[in-house]
Amino acid sequence: MGNPFSLSFGKKPGEYISRITQTNEVLETFQDDEPSNQVYMVTGARGTGKTVMMTSIAEELRRDKRWIVVELNPERDMLQKLAADLYAIPEMHALFIKAKLDFSALGLGVSIENAAPVTDIEVALDKMLSHVQKAGKRLLITVDEVTNSSNIKIFSAAFQIFLRKDYPVFLIMTGLYENIYDLQNEKSLTFLYRAPKVNLEPLNYTAIVARYKGVFDISQDKAEEMAKLTKGYSYAFQVLGYLVWQNRDKELQDIIPEYDQYLEEYVYAKIWDELSEKDRSVVKEMCLSGHTNVTEIRNALGMTTPEFSVYRDRLKRKGLINANQRGYIFLILPRLEAFVKMRT
Repeated sequence: MGNPFSLSFGKKPGEYISRITQTNEVLETFQDDEPSNQVYMVTGARGTGKTVMMTSIAEELRRDKRWIVVELNPERDMLQKLAADLYAIPEMHALFIKAKLDFSALGLGVSIENAAPVTDIEVALDKMLSHVQKAGKRLLITVDEVTNSSNIKIFSAAFQIFLRKDYPVFLIMTGLYENIYDLQNEKSLTFLYRAPKVNLEPLNYTAIVARYKGVFDISQDKAEEMAKLTKGYSYAFQVLGYLVWQNRDKELQDIIPEYDQYLEEYVYAKIWDELSEKDRSVVKEMCLSGHTNVTEIRNALGMTTPEFSVYRDRLKRKGLINANQRGYIFLILPRLEAFVKMRT
């Protein structure tokens, strides 16, 4: 048997802890006869499993013949790609031909005799979605790692029109918080601001313990020791499992240096580079002093309460700290202290 844990981002690993509550919320909403929402934004820090969750939802809906699932690349012309994918589905292609829809001017199919060619991509998609609706189908579109780019804005504006026309279209976007925040605050895309946000919290601790215990056939105490090293961070769950599988002859403490190296090279270095100097100063103070009391951290940094609140909220949105306990903040990512100490 090969290693059931994976170091690859986005790919669903052999050992996967599903986010049952959040996944079911999206599925039940989309599958409802009268969906209350047709758009979800999945956000969280790097390595929290955004892409894997979106993929698992898409896979579940693909099993239902009523659903069409299309994955779009935000670096390409998304409307053109959506039209091409819909046209390539044999069942839909047959319906388009029967309706004498000529999309040849857009590079889709061949010209149809006595049919006026459609020359605008949004008009083409409008006609396609009308037939998707008539066929009793629903269309799920997934977009991974969105940014506030021209491709995304053009697509989102068109999607908003399709929603207003009551077409059975559904959308899941994943992205870092700051990228989704920038996008949803575009004046022309207010529907994204109203879309529910699925913020990925740490994985269930009990589920991690059970999975490690089962995979490695180890004691409850050993499984708990491993789970604590991950702090519920999805990518850390994979990395630690991968390394323990590859180094079964070693003690857990002997693996930690390599564990730290993977976290740094694959995730933490990038996260750190994306923080502002003030963001870093707060994280550094927490890592070096061990303080969790907000007043102690703020005083050490010489910040006023309003100033500190800005950076506390920023770090919370980025998925780096937990601020649920009044007057205290806690680091979420495992072994981040070791990474920061090496950088100071």
